[in-house]
Amino acid sequence: MQTNRFELKYVIDEQRAHAVRQFISSYLEPDEHALGNPGCSYPVYSLYMDAPTLVLYRQTIQGLKNRFKLRIRFYDDEARSPAFLEIKRRLSGVICKERAALRREGVEILLSGGRPDPSCLIHSNGNRNAEGALERFCSLCEQLGAVGVTYVGYMREAYVQPNSDNLRVTFDRQLHGQEFDLREGLAVPTRGVFPHVDGVILELKFVDRFPSWMRDMVWALNLDRCSMAKYVHCVEALDLHSSLCCYPQNR
Repeated sequence: MQTNRFELKYVIDEQRAHAVRQFISSYLEPDEHALGNPGCSYPVYSLYMDAPTLVLYRQTIQGLKNRFKLRIRFYDDEARSPAFLEIKRRLSGVICKERAALRREGVEILLSGGRPDPSCLIHSNGNRNAEGALERFCSLCEQLGAVGVTYVGYMREAYVQPNSDNLRVTFDRQLHGQEFDLREGLAVPTRGVFPHVDGVILELKFVDRFPSWMRDMVWALNLDRCSMAKYVHCVEALDLHSSLCCYPQNR
């Protein structure tokens, strides 16, 4: 679990993205997963889990200060590659994230309504944090009756603080969503829709304090912070929320 982590989001044009990239070059370096890739970018895919009534979606659009998301993140279709169960909590602006790497067969059990055994975890070696994250993820899914709702995919250009993950700047492009089909299992989305996003999604991520140089950059480049929930954009672009009008909004 990462505590006291903050994420500030902006939507900017490519010209301003170039200016941000130049500004951060003195402080950050390309993420190791991006090295050697065109544009220092790599694909990111997440399957978002939610109740059939889309409780977590509605909590986000209502702006609840304390809320969470359940997602399964992966980066390719390789059967041997792990998928990561993630609980991302927002507690009055602070981001807390729990993560556990799971074998694909464990993901299949989870998506079918079962509870994967800790033996499905990768490199856990008795790691109680990973086992605890798996337990809490499964418990939350059971409490909500959560199922796979939609894939959220994009290309990520990422930069990190050398020898640390306390500072991170990402540029996300080509946001797309695809409704999940249990018959296909967990797979890289190849269909779906591209929600309209008026630019590049910039995220500034830091632990504890907002670095002074980041603050200077925001001021110098006149960046306007905004709300940008990728899951919400994909749900709405796929029109998955249209049948919710019959549900009370305070449920």
